Amino acid sequence: MLAELSEDAATGQIAEIYGEIRRLWAVPYVSSLQRHLATRPGWLQWAWAALAPAFLSGQAQTAGWRVADGLDLPAIQPLGSPDLQRLGLDAAGQRTVAEVCAGFVRVAPVNLMFSGLLRRLLKGERPIGAGAPAAAWQPPTALPPLPALVDIATLDEDAQAVLLRLGTDVDGTPFVPGLYLILARWPAYIAHLGRVLAPLGRAPETDAARAALLAGIDGAVAELFPTLPALSEQDIPEADAFPAVLAALDMYRRTSPEMVIFGRLIAGALPGNG
Repeated sequence: MLAELSEDAATGQIAEIYGEIRRLWAVPYVSSLQRHLATRPGWLQWAWAALAPAFLSGQAQTAGWRVADGLDLPAIQPLGSPDLQRLGLDAAGQRTVAEVCAGFVRVAPVNLMFSGLLRRLLKGERPIGAGAPAAAWQPPTALPPLPALVDIATLDEDAQAVLLRLGTDVDGTPFVPGLYLILARWPAYIAHLGRVLAPLGRAPETDAARAALLAGIDGAVAELFPTLPALSEQDIPEADAFPAVLAALDMYRRTSPEMVIFGRLIAGALPGNG
């Protein structure tokens, strides 16, 4: 897994940025993307100083959400409450799963906007705009707190295998998205999702939805990037770390579309959410 600075451990300016991200993303947590950047001295501070105007104005969030809302998605078989009860999900658990999915579906497009804008900076492009006024946009109501992630090391071999099958590999290091690490608190349910979702990860309709999402995000990033304020060149981090950060952004570019697609599919298969 990539190194991260937890929200509990954040202090000073990083803690302030974490608070802004939670507010502007309208969720009760900071994603592993920003938590990873925070482990690199000065990186999160620099990235936020450069990119914050796009999020304070709401332009980045609304663009990402608009693209995600317009996707044509594959489908999975909906489950009734009796089936879910057999998988360990009572009514409260079903509500929690729906809220967890809503959180990841809300966050992932915004993180794709964040990483797309940051990628352009790391590729040497420089914005020349003035930025948009920050006071004209208010984020939606934040979603409720999410359950804690399950520590994969505490699970038995079968459960670990399910999570690794749902995850991805980054230069030989396994990465399991937080969505699955939360849903792993219901072992029978995550095993069911592993059987249902793993084949869809390679399906043509999933590839088409993923490509459409990334194309839409890339188009929105291309329009928004030039409007960002010009940078102070002396604040840019050392270029030696650029390849490693770009590799991390590449990983999130692979996993974030899945959070949108599969998050919506999982929620849509719950009673009353189809």
